[in-house]
Amino acid sequence: MFFIASKIIFFCIQPSSLAFLALAAGLLLLRFKHPKPATVFLSLGFGIIVLFGILPGGNALVLPLEQRFATRVLDVPQEKISGIILLGGFEDGSITETRGGLALNESAERLTETLRLARALPDTKVIFTGGSGSLFGGEGIGPEIRKFFIDAGIEPSRIVIENNSRNTYENAMFTKALIKPDPQDKWLLVTSAFHMPRSVGVFRKAGYNVVPYPVDFRTRGRRDAIRPLDSISAGLARTDLAAKEWIGLLAYWMSGRSESLFPGP
Repeated sequence: MFFIASKIIFFCIQPSSLAFLALAAGLLLLRFKHPKPATVFLSLGFGIIVLFGILPGGNALVLPLEQRFATRVLDVPQEKISGIILLGGFEDGSITETRGGLALNESAERLTETLRLARALPDTKVIFTGGSGSLFGGEGIGPEIRKFFIDAGIEPSRIVIENNSRNTYENAMFTKALIKPDPQDKWLLVTSAFHMPRSVGVFRKAGYNVVPYPVDFRTRGRRDAIRPLDSISAGLARTDLAAKEWIGLLAYWMSGRSESLFPGP
């Protein structure tokens, strides 16, 4: 129920949807001769488009999320690591199912960095966690990801696949049931930088001792807070991405799924 409700609610309140709904409401009110409320809705819709589609409001929202764990360790960790936990979200399940192979999206760095780390840390487990996050169902593609790792030279005995989780909370809990982490174990957590605060909060709350390894940065640094994106659609997409994380941080904290409102190092 939480999963379905979160998907529906966010679809309605994400900034791009709010802009569309506000403009639609404004035009409808104009049609029925209500100019004052129409002006309010039209101003809201155009304001969202200007602030987040033309101006760099989306970058300004993403930046604090990425800066939270911005000290990225590019070298292979020297401390003892029990395993590498790779969060799904980089794979395109529907394309993979219909076209074959392993289709990736713009978060593919999660996979490539995990593979690099797995080769550099040959004694560690490699854990992939992620099923289908679609509201309309679908199957996870864990078997294809297992095959990818094996084809890339990772020993099958090292690979653990969790193929049923639909969100970050389920990533942590379903994986915990498989690997049964000891509090003394250290686990490299690999996910997109903007998603790392929420992920760390959930995994810590679930009892993992995680070492954050953020990848897939969308901003270059603080200067991007004043750098517009290349198109209105790209700006709104960046804003929706950030809004999902900020709303998720609040929802997970209020529901007791995260250790704090804005987890940090």
